Amino acid sequence: MSNTLPVRYANSQEKQWGLFAHLGTLIGLCIPLANILVPLIIYLSKREESNFVAEHAKASFNFQVSMTIFLIISGLLSFLIIGIPFVILFALMTVICCIIAAVDLDKGKFYRYPLTIRFLD
Repeated sequence: MSNTLPVRYANSQEKQWGLFAHLGTLIGLCIPLANILVPLIIYLSKREESNFVAEHAKASFNFQVSMTIFLIISGLLSFLIIGIPFVILFALMTVICCIIAAVDLDKGKFYRYPLTIRFLD
């Protein structure tokens, strides 16, 4: 099963907001919790204006919260040594999935993030 779904065409401004909802989360690599705040702020500010932007921001937010939870659990498990590979795996997965989501958005597709708990629906 594919992780991408077709979506309607969006105007260039909607695409830019969608891209920022996905790629803006990479700021979280430098600023703690920015990965969660960026898509949440975009969702809250644009949900009335554009369903397209809202859906992408929700998907990004849900994925970022899920990955943050998984990284915290992995970090705690790293004291037992078994968590270290998971920290690396989830960190890489976060970056790679954000890039894939942005590329799919540019192609007019909706990327369904893996291992995502749906907090906003």
